[in-house]
Amino acid sequence: MTLALAVDISLTLLVLAVAGWIIAVRDTFAAVIGFVAYGLLLALIWVRLAAPDVALTEAAIGGGLTGALLIGAAGRLRKTEAATRAEYPGVLIRTLAAILAVTVAAALAVGVLALPDPAPTLAPAAVASLATTGVGNPVTAVLLAFRSMDTLLEAIVVLLALLGVWSLAPDRAWGGYPGPRHHADPDGILAYLARFLPPIGIIVGLYIFWIGADLPGGKFQGATILAAMWLLVIEAGLADTPPISRTWLRVLLVIGPLVFIAIGFAGSITAGAVLAYPEGYAKPLIVAIEIALMPTLVLTLALLVAGTPQRMPPQ
Repeated sequence: MTLALAVDISLTLLVLAVAGWIIAVRDTFAAVIGFVAYGLLLALIWVRLAAPDVALTEAAIGGGLTGALLIGAAGRLRKTEAATRAEYPGVLIRTLAAILAVTVAAALAVGVLALPDPAPTLAPAAVASLATTGVGNPVTAVLLAFRSMDTLLEAIVVLLALLGVWSLAPDRAWGGYPGPRHHADPDGILAYLARFLPPIGIIVGLYIFWIGADLPGGKFQGATILAAMWLLVIEAGLADTPPISRTWLRVLLVIGPLVFIAIGFAGSITAGAVLAYPEGYAKPLIVAIEIALMPTLVLTLALLVAGTPQRMPPQ
């Protein structure tokens, strides 16, 4: 057995074991920590499958951002978890759940195994048209040229999710500061990390964002790193979240989708179709869209983790 095969088998068994443990464990916080580990393991699997873009997204969004949101939710459920832990589903419910899970898993396995060899793919067509976009990263070309409508809707959905979180705020706090005001020991390890890591994280995040046009990376991965650095500073009490009534905040939140939509509709005039790019201008327009989306995504992701406005708006 080669070393690569041994690593692949070990990763597969470890992912299955962690997934089973997440389902079986009764403690919510423990399940969330398992989910974060599960996401990081999936990122390693995507690396083994030679898909670095997907690996970066899984580590940043799947394991990082989603894990942070679930940790916050688990913390809010601590008070009620003791009561719900005493409840245990009956034999019938557990049996039906097991049958459903096995059926779905079997259907997925049959669907994958029934694919012809080689499996149908649009990869050759995408690679053949890559030169028309001017970018070197096929993933970026797919996301912002060949299926740009999906990417636009994803950005809008993330923004709508933030508005949904804000809508849960009490009336007295509307327009106020999201989340509590954090305080930490100014000489403690958290404050030290909040001073040491953000300069490095900002450089890494901006680098991953900028190279995304030609190499693995992109706006979502870079924005997640920048949002994490901002949240670290907030958690250490070195800064506060901005009140959601600030005009500059609302402008930056909508600027990305608005620029995307404007360039998309301009394509109907300059290139004959909505979300099409005129010949020779595809890459500059793609880069312009990503630059406009960057602050939108950074603010949206960070404020999603911060939660609902809880403190009165400034007078």
